[in-house]
Amino acid sequence: MGQEIKVDCFHADDFATFHNRLTQETHYLQEIIAQQKCSEQLPTAGFEIEAWLIDEAMQASPSNISFLQNLNDPLAFPELAKFNIELNSIPQRLTGQVFSTLHTNLLTIWQKASHHARELHQHILIIGTLPTLKADSMNLSNMSDMNRYRVLNEQILKARGQPIHLDIVGKEHLKFEHHDVMLESATTSLQLHTQIPLQQAHHFYNASIIASAAIVASCANAPYLFGKDLWHESRIPLFEQAIETGGYGGAMRGPLRRVSFGSDYARTSIMECFTENLAHFPVLLPELFPSSIAEFEHLRLHNGTIWRWNRPLIGFDTDGTPHIRIEHRSPSAGPTIIDSIANAAFYYGLSKNLSDTLMTDSIPLPFAQAKDNFYQAARFGLNSHIVWLDGNKHTLQKLIQTELLPRARQGLESLNIDTGDINTYLNIIDSRIENKQTGSQWQRQFMQQPHTDFQAMTKAYLQHQDSEIPVSQWELY
Repeated sequence: MGQEIKVDCFHADDFATFHNRLTQETHYLQEIIAQQKCSEQLPTAGFEIEAWLIDEAMQASPSNISFLQNLNDPLAFPELAKFNIELNSIPQRLTGQVFSTLHTNLLTIWQKASHHARELHQHILIIGTLPTLKADSMNLSNMSDMNRYRVLNEQILKARGQPIHLDIVGKEHLKFEHHDVMLESATTSLQLHTQIPLQQAHHFYNASIIASAAIVASCANAPYLFGKDLWHESRIPLFEQAIETGGYGGAMRGPLRRVSFGSDYARTSIMECFTENLAHFPVLLPELFPSSIAEFEHLRLHNGTIWRWNRPLIGFDTDGTPHIRIEHRSPSAGPTIIDSIANAAFYYGLSKNLSDTLMTDSIPLPFAQAKDNFYQAARFGLNSHIVWLDGNKHTLQKLIQTELLPRARQGLESLNIDTGDINTYLNIIDSRIENKQTGSQWQRQFMQQPHTDFQAMTKAYLQHQDSEIPVSQWELY
């Protein structure tokens, strides 16, 4: 959900003071990275998954505060809109039976939350965009009562100086004007975290960038928004346009945007991303902290207002040593818990394998091409054609089957992941690609049936989700 702040009113001096402290912390981070004083612990995995609260009519239910208070689980949090919640995992070392453990843990909290929702005559749903969502639900009265969101809304609109113009061309065309950041709440995702040893961090970051096209297409689950059939993964243009602000100098549309694929690989160090954050992005949340620069309070808060689809984060080991995490943000939420864990396994395995390649070879794919691949994959899904490491154009479905799934398997094997876990979760991806049935494709096939609507589709989706049968095996009914 991002870090909450204590106040919601700031003055010009607060922004200047915050920027000074941000500068000090960024320079200090540069020092400890140069001195190799960040954690070298073995890779660790974790994630956040966002979900919808819906009522019996399959409509968004703005009731997350009372829901979460009654649920009373330390791993459950509110999100921007009152109809969204977030469930967090307990980080696990990325080895052995890590995916079985993550699956069991997530299923436990999911079943608890689902049972609690049913007692309130509600449901929780994991899907990239809610098909039944109405545009008039995107209003400030449905914003969660948190200072962070109020100030972000104020500062982003101030930076833009004009309303948000949503314009997405997909199978159909969605275009309208909006006056607050609530559009962002229509996107719900699976955010995958990897704590990575410092010496490998920029390689893993670059690998995540290259892997993004395959991940966003294979996890696509957001074709519909406000009744329009758009991209396979419509979250991508929606989020980018909903918080479309650029860097300094009034460059609303660039050259760097707060929600983006990024500007380049990290060529020699992960520090390059944090330097760019300081140099190019104005402060949005200038809350001041009395802590020392070694706690990176201001840097971490600022970093949380820049939403690259792959972004580095700073955290701390249990002994207080700072560590680097790479957060991968491209997958949709859902369609089921088991699909979500399979998505995680595919991402971790593929990124680890590509990272190993990058540690010994130069980067084989121009950044501009990796970026183009990503947007092609988000728009056209498994049907997209992307340029791969060999310089040739491939159909993404075939490329995943012939090269990327084997790479993912090799990556997981190099982490000493249990063979049973590898087979269980990568076989789910293999079946999904073979059947060419992502969550997005199932939704579109359902809506091609006669005499159906989004309410019926969402109800059928919910029934399938509760069955824990992977989406590749879902039928139409």
